[in-house]
Amino acid sequence: MLLHLRVTVPAGRSADVLQLLDSDPGVAHLALVRGGSVRPEGDLFLVDVARESADQLIDALRGLHVDRDGGIAMETVDAAVSRPAEDAERRAPGSGSDAVVWEQVVRSTATDATLSVSYLAFLTIATLLAAVAIVNDSAPLVIGAMVLGPEFGPLAALAVALVQRRSRIARQALVSLAVGFTVAIAVTTLVALLGRGLGWFDADVLATDRPATAFITQPDRWSLLVAVLAGIAGVLSLTSARSGALVGVFISVTTVPAAGEMGLALAVGSGTDFREAATQLGVNLVGILAAALGTLLLQKAVWRRVPRVVPRVQRVGHARG
Repeated sequence: MLLHLRVTVPAGRSADVLQLLDSDPGVAHLALVRGGSVRPEGDLFLVDVARESADQLIDALRGLHVDRDGGIAMETVDAAVSRPAEDAERRAPGSGSDAVVWEQVVRSTATDATLSVSYLAFLTIATLLAAVAIVNDSAPLVIGAMVLGPEFGPLAALAVALVQRRSRIARQALVSLAVGFTVAIAVTTLVALLGRGLGWFDADVLATDRPATAFITQPDRWSLLVAVLAGIAGVLSLTSARSGALVGVFISVTTVPAAGEMGLALAVGSGTDFREAATQLGVNLVGILAAALGTLLLQKAVWRRVPRVVPRVQRVGHARG
């Protein structure tokens, strides 16, 4: 598994960067375009590096301050037919599937931490779907609401920000979670009041027998266990670039359904259902965040024990930069 790096470097420091890249045994392909960058002005390096070597290489490039007056862009190489690529992956420490490229994780989750119109729209629509599912006691609609909900993004961003000590991203994630759920629950309450006024359902809607959706207001030890397992799986899918597993994470947790029930409870004036749904929401959020933090800290500790293969000349250049 390879990562492709596009590295922009001021011409005066190209020699140091070339030495760094050319000496790394995890680099499979290396090209240098003199004067290839217009903004910022400088030379352009095109690098394919084994994923398990990418994190330490990016860290060394930052040590040369390439990120300050140049730039480092990363993208995953889906496939590479190359003997040098196979050799680089064999020489690199650890396994590409287990490797964590921290800067890539930070940048990708930072996008999910931003409070945006699309984030509010998806979370609100998902919460409304959950409310409709509860009124109709429909399990398929609950699953649809879970899949649509985007709340795992800010949760993952918050965990990554805490581990990497990125306070700005942590603040953005907290704001996104707080404002997002507040807006989604408020809109759901207003729509539920409208539906109740139109006679679509009555005040006893939450008191009726709901075998498919009653679990939403029944938080217990299993709720916490599911949240913890979902948090672990979600973080592993992000750090290992296995995004397909995120769908299973979304379906596992009842954050959005709990928010939908909170909106309905406010509309029909059921304090008990509101408290139970709020407890379910809190259990899921805390469980996911705690599990995500623990998983990231464990990955960071384990990856530190993987032998580093950056030659001494690179470490000297890193310290000098």
